[in-house]
Amino acid sequence: MSTLIQQLINGITLGSIYALISLGYTMVYGIIKLINFAHGDIFMVGAYIAFLSVTYLKLGLIPSLLISMIFCSVLGILIEKLAYKPLRNSPRIAALITAIGVSLLLENLMQIIMGADSRVFPRLVAEKNYHLFQGRIVVNNKQIYLLVITVLLMIILNFIVKKTKIGKAMRAVSQDMDAARLMGINVDTTISYTFAIGSALAAAAGVLVGLYYNTINPLMGVLPGLKAFIAAVFGGIGIIPGAMLGGFSLGIIETLVSGYGSSMYKDAVAFALLILILIIKPSGLLGKNIKEKV
Repeated sequence: MSTLIQQLINGITLGSIYALISLGYTMVYGIIKLINFAHGDIFMVGAYIAFLSVTYLKLGLIPSLLISMIFCSVLGILIEKLAYKPLRNSPRIAALITAIGVSLLLENLMQIIMGADSRVFPRLVAEKNYHLFQGRIVVNNKQIYLLVITVLLMIILNFIVKKTKIGKAMRAVSQDMDAARLMGINVDTTISYTFAIGSALAAAAGVLVGLYYNTINPLMGVLPGLKAFIAAVFGGIGIIPGAMLGGFSLGIIETLVSGYGSSMYKDAVAFALLILILIIKPSGLLGKNIKEKV
């Protein structure tokens, strides 16, 4: 029983990373029906911005986190304006190919600027373990930081989407872009805000990964980006609660597979889960099947 609880704690920690990244996928897809495969690399850029902030500016965790989120918000807006906006009325395959191109561009630019080798992320928090139930369960203070920051960001996101003017605009555009435009909503600004918020969440995830694993590299966003995409599809892409549910579920599933089986199988299980959900319920756990009239 103690092993199960330990794996669940580890799974929730990993799942919080997936959830933060998948929120960006699901928000962008909900607005403009685009799978932004460059999103995982914005996560990587966020980690490097925090690394530079800590190393050269000698900043702490929260200032570095905020700088990283702001930088990646601007980067997300620039990517949307320069790469995706000109293709908004083009076939979806054009935008998808462009997203892959932007992803490769970010990866290679980071390798040119920072080098291809892994970097040791500075220790921002003194590591401390808490032993529960007579030492059978161990909780690291980094796990607590990670989970608390993730929950706070999700609460802020929920407030923005449900209570603010831009949140209402985002919900309107996701339902019917043309009707929203006719009602006076600035669709372009709304899309830019969506990219900014999604990119900020990905940056936060990148900083938290650096904090937790103490290492970063230019290709660190590839696999987590794909896993977060799986999480978004699993929960119901385009649905914010679905992205959260999918992220935490995938994290728990992976750690259970690693704990009771082998860590060699966790990636295979994640992609098998994607295939299963697409076969059984393509709209995801919280998604609804929508019939389109033709």
